[in-house]
Amino acid sequence: MTTDDVAGALVTLTAAVAQTGASEAVRIPILIEGSGGEVGEADLVIGVGNDVLSSPASWEGETPDFSAAVQRLTSHHLYPRRERTTEADPADRGAKQDVGQNDIDFDYDGYIDSL
Repeated sequence: MTTDDVAGALVTLTAAVAQTGASEAVRIPILIEGSGGEVGEADLVIGVGNDVLSSPASWEGETPDFSAAVQRLTSHHLYPRRERTTEADPADRGAKQDVGQNDIDFDYDGYIDSL
């Protein structure tokens, strides 16, 4: 098990590496199940031909700070970079706009997603 932010970064990076037709080895922090909160590491091969599954799991206890691992995953040279969108002018609401596929915020998080 790992934290939600590590899992999210790992899934995104796995997809980005797979888009290049490559695979890479990465290391992530994990919570060792049944250990009472002991932290360990897992080595994974991600990218083409390697599936990553992220699903919810219950955890009792304090969530560890794995922010350094998230920073390491998201700073990978293949991790998608996104530009922050700006708020639209309220006067433009409802106006028809020419929008390309690369200008769409697919997950509605305020960032334009790179394809």
